[in-house]
Amino acid sequence: MEKFTAIYARACERKGGERALARLMPAVKSSRVLSARKNDRWLAEMTRCVFQAGFVWRVVDNKWDEFEEVFFNFPPDRILMLSPDQIDRISQNPKIIRNRQKVLSVQHNAQYILDVSKEHGSFGKMVSRWPSDDLIGLFAHLKRGGSRLGGMSGQRVLRNMGKDTFVLTGDVVCCLRRAGLDIKPNPTTQRELKLIQGAFNEWHAQSELPYSHISRICACSLDD
Repeated sequence: MEKFTAIYARACERKGGERALARLMPAVKSSRVLSARKNDRWLAEMTRCVFQAGFVWRVVDNKWDEFEEVFFNFPPDRILMLSPDQIDRISQNPKIIRNRQKVLSVQHNAQYILDVSKEHGSFGKMVSRWPSDDLIGLFAHLKRGGSRLGGMSGQRVLRNMGKDTFVLTGDVVCCLRRAGLDIKPNPTTQRELKLIQGAFNEWHAQSELPYSHISRICACSLDD
């Protein structure tokens, strides 16, 4: 497999040097900060990423204050109390994106967050303690326990909240394939995901960089 130094060198060349590349790196929060993130903020970010999936992201962002208003700022326990009639009314509310299945996912994910909190104290504590050398296990947890949190939606939730994680965008997968990994353009099998985790673990050991930075550098290493 290709050494990370070669990938890093290509990214620096394409983005104008080390300083320019460094400015593109995502923020990584400490375990303490992640652990302190309240359950309502996790549910809010899950909702944002679910509604952005397959849609124009900026439309959701532009409506986000109204999303917060319609969902009472996303307290999971209150969301669980919504009746079917209330869900129907929210699904037809023009202040948000009117998609009933995605609205239903908010209630499902509220239950998921509360279930996790019973075991770990809070959703943030569970995420903060999950080791970066098994991110694919965390992705599977989100997909299995949550609603519409498979694929990049769950990965984006983690990245946006500050968890040190890779995100398998098309560019990152292309970089992995170029580096020699035997994976498909849309890797989904356990074999492929384990290969990807292994590659990131190896590059992390080589570079001592955060997984999220390695992921972004991979994306930046490709021709525009």
